[in-house]
Amino acid sequence: MIKKIVLSFLVMVLFCFCSYGQQPVFNGVVKLDVRDSKADWTPYIRKKAPEGAPNILFILYDDTGLAAWSPYGGRINMPTMDKLAADGLTYTQWHTVALCSPTRSCINTGRNHNLNGMGAITEGANGFPGYSCQLPPQAATMAQILNENGWSTFWLGKDHNVPETDLSAGANKSQWPLQQGYDRFYGFIGGETNQWYPDLTEDNHAIEQPYGPEKGYHLSKDLADQAIKMISDQKSANPSKPWFMWYCPGANHAPHQAPKDYIAKYKGKFDDGYDAYRKWVLPRMIAKGILPKGTKLTEFNPMPTDQAAPGDFVREWDKLSPDEKKLFSRLCEVYAAFSEYTDVQIGRIIDHLKATGQYDNTIILYASDNGASGEGSPSGSVNENKFFNGYPDELTENMKLIDELGGPNTYEHYPTGWAAALSTPFKMFKRYSNYAGGTECPLVITWPKGIKARGEVRNQYHHAVDIVPTILEICRLEMPKVYKGVEQYPLSGVSMKYSFDAKADAPTLKQVQYYTMLGTRAIWQDGWKAVAVHAPLTGKGHFDQDKWELYNTDADRSESVDLAKKNPEKLEALKKLYMEEAIKNQALPLDDRSATDILNIERPKEESESDSYTYYPHTSSVPEAVAVNVRGKSYKIVANVDIADANASGVIFAHGSRFGGHSLFIKDHKLYYVYNFLGITEQQLVSKETIKPGKYTFGMEFVREKAGEHNESVGSAKLYVNEKETASGTMKAQVGKFTLVGDGLCVGYDSGDPVSKLYSSPGEFKGGTISFVTVNTGNEQYLDLEREAARAFSKE
Repeated sequence: MIKKIVLSFLVMVLFCFCSYGQQPVFNGVVKLDVRDSKADWTPYIRKKAPEGAPNILFILYDDTGLAAWSPYGGRINMPTMDKLAADGLTYTQWHTVALCSPTRSCINTGRNHNLNGMGAITEGANGFPGYSCQLPPQAATMAQILNENGWSTFWLGKDHNVPETDLSAGANKSQWPLQQGYDRFYGFIGGETNQWYPDLTEDNHAIEQPYGPEKGYHLSKDLADQAIKMISDQKSANPSKPWFMWYCPGANHAPHQAPKDYIAKYKGKFDDGYDAYRKWVLPRMIAKGILPKGTKLTEFNPMPTDQAAPGDFVREWDKLSPDEKKLFSRLCEVYAAFSEYTDVQIGRIIDHLKATGQYDNTIILYASDNGASGEGSPSGSVNENKFFNGYPDELTENMKLIDELGGPNTYEHYPTGWAAALSTPFKMFKRYSNYAGGTECPLVITWPKGIKARGEVRNQYHHAVDIVPTILEICRLEMPKVYKGVEQYPLSGVSMKYSFDAKADAPTLKQVQYYTMLGTRAIWQDGWKAVAVHAPLTGKGHFDQDKWELYNTDADRSESVDLAKKNPEKLEALKKLYMEEAIKNQALPLDDRSATDILNIERPKEESESDSYTYYPHTSSVPEAVAVNVRGKSYKIVANVDIADANASGVIFAHGSRFGGHSLFIKDHKLYYVYNFLGITEQQLVSKETIKPGKYTFGMEFVREKAGEHNESVGSAKLYVNEKETASGTMKAQVGKFTLVGDGLCVGYDSGDPVSKLYSSPGEFKGGTISFVTVNTGNEQYLDLEREAARAFSKE
């Protein structure tokens, strides 16, 4: 019996070791004692980066045209970028995809945006392979390759490449940074965020900001602090290991927000207007070598009337009223201040690298992801949320806030005129992938150890897909043909490393690049560019009827002289090439539907739609994409609350911010419901009775009765304490989202920017216990829901 047990044990040991690959068998004899065996660590040793491998810092701004920044001749002072340009190379023909998520996907993987599934921003996914807005397994990221070859990998700031339905705490996180090859993440996931009250994520979970703006908080400052800490932590523990950091500040995307002292620096700097700015900046760009002599200035509003989008129209500066000129100028002053302040914070990171001896062997790339943004409408806005709700700005209301622009009380965006001016000398701006105004962007590369040139320009034509091949060549790595068992798409770009030692006007090694975005399209090949005349998001369709233009971009950088009639054979050849590239890269079918149509596409969700949602206290805020949708509907809110203290106060329920949202809270012994309509007015219902200790079911009901002048919901609202109606009144409600990202639904506090001026963030509920809050958009009567909540209370 004992022999059988011993024999069985030996078989089991042998099986286990054989199963896991390491076999303690020598000369046919099984070794039972570890002291008689020698382990083989080879399969477990992690790869080390090549000797002398550099650190990599990629700084990627948002929404910045070629004519904005001082290194390119612009009026916005960028002291850190100026120093880096003087210490390296300034690229004059680096291109993007004309929109943020798609461009960032190219930089992340080295493949064209449609191969990455990023044919639009993540909120614009339409279900076709090139527009799924989910990174496929055939497109391994640069971070994954670097990480597996010995680099630490960090991502700070904006990540707009996560599907909208995957933003919540319980959602699938396969598209989040840590699952895409990054060791650490600190920033915000989505298209934009409030710079004073950001929607923060650390690694795989949501967090609250460390302190508020009253103590000096601004996201640009926080990101620099975190970057320095991550680098310091890494060098303290693994000093021989290089790192890669993708640093993506919220600047220069709306909302444009900056400290007052930086805004004051630009007072009066843009009073001459956007038309004068274009005429001022073009000669400066030529003098700096950014553009060749003879470059022509294109006209405002170049799109023909049958294609032009009204929201992208540029108003004539000389026909604006004095108040409009004052407002428009101030909006650009804030934008400039936002940009410079962020650059100064980046300067602190560069100073840290110099102080710690890392600067010389760090390759630094400093760029923007698309042209200047024309999403501020022809008249700009002090609350961008009005634009997304189809609600017009009123000049008199905006002028009341002119001295607060850039501060916590505004969420502004400049008008289209400044977008066109800051994209000088080109046609159009962000979203227009057919013209250079949307795609041609700043790029400075500095690497003291690896680049001999100092303060020189490079005129080679390149694109965002060329970044990954460049970095991999520098790091002596290759993109694998198979990654994690999946055959990979070939890299779409070519390395730019040859240009480090080339002459300014040496030929580019790039041969072809297609462009497609929101119905716009173009193709570039060997200095020639064919352009389809089509505006984005117009819903006009009929792509086969589009007129095409032809430009020789080697001779005509501003794309001002159409050669289609002089060279029809070249045009037809390029049109054919576009179709080949579009098919190869999954760019079809084209989609120019309106923003409203695209945003309202029904997309798969992990959770089934319901008309009743229950939320609990002490949880992370619930993103609007997956929270209960009350837009354009009647709804009811019911909350079970046990008041233990006569001085109980704070937020029971909140969703949104001071720029649009609603909140149920207790203040001064009264129950309040506030609906903040687009930051214009706080509509209040206040209980008549005093809230004393005891168990309560609090609630409110909104009944939508009609659509208002601008399609907003108009109806009546009632406030309840238990079964008793305690206040009522008329109310307007938004039909669009409260925010594009951040300020999600909260119970027991108000995350980020407070909905109401009647309390300060976070407005944490104190003096009692919240059991749950239910929001219902169905047809049930309020009193039925209240009685159901009361029954739940009786079971506790």
